[in-house]
Amino acid sequence: MKTTLPVLVAFLSGLILVVSFFFDDKNWLGLLGQELKIWLTIVGGFTLLLGVVSITKVNWVAVKRKKEGWKYKVLTLIAIFTMAIPSVLSPDWSSYFGRNDGSVYDWLFQYLMSPMMATMFATLAFYIASAAYRAFRARSAEATLLLITATFVMLWRVPMGEWILNLVPWIDIPYFLETYIMGGINMAVQRGIIIGAALGAASMSLRIILGIERTYMGKG
Repeated sequence: MKTTLPVLVAFLSGLILVVSFFFDDKNWLGLLGQELKIWLTIVGGFTLLLGVVSITKVNWVAVKRKKEGWKYKVLTLIAIFTMAIPSVLSPDWSSYFGRNDGSVYDWLFQYLMSPMMATMFATLAFYIASAAYRAFRARSAEATLLLITATFVMLWRVPMGEWILNLVPWIDIPYFLETYIMGGINMAVQRGIIIGAALGAASMSLRIILGIERTYMGKG
């Protein structure tokens, strides 16, 4: 029963959502599909809560046992509850509650989290450039073409690099990169990857609906 019931629920839920896609809200199948989507949002909310409980438990155990780096885990716990508790309280009680402008959540997000994210991604740019330098070796004609294209694209993505590319008088390199490289070749490759990922997701969904894939129950 512990296996049959979850498989039956997954089968019926997946089947209803697939079939309801072909019906509008005036049909009972369409309405049932909309209801299941609402329940999906509710379950997703509980999974976020479960994630908060899990990360709190893991970090608290590390702090309690004073494992390596436990001081950083204390900061993690403080950050979690400092942002979470004021954001879920009603803004009618105080202007510092909620997620409106001027609230504790808004202040922490604008002046702490956003600058830290910007710093992290700015640092990653140097690692990406270093990895690209090591990976793009001109060992063949194809590798040389990839190296030249990647160099122009990276220059085009920064203001100073775009200014340098605009100095070339006989060709509009930024327009060429945007229209033919990013909007043509790169877009074709991205669509191929998306189609492959969609087929993989559809295959996995079908395996779950038919009960072949049961890893979500902790089983193979």
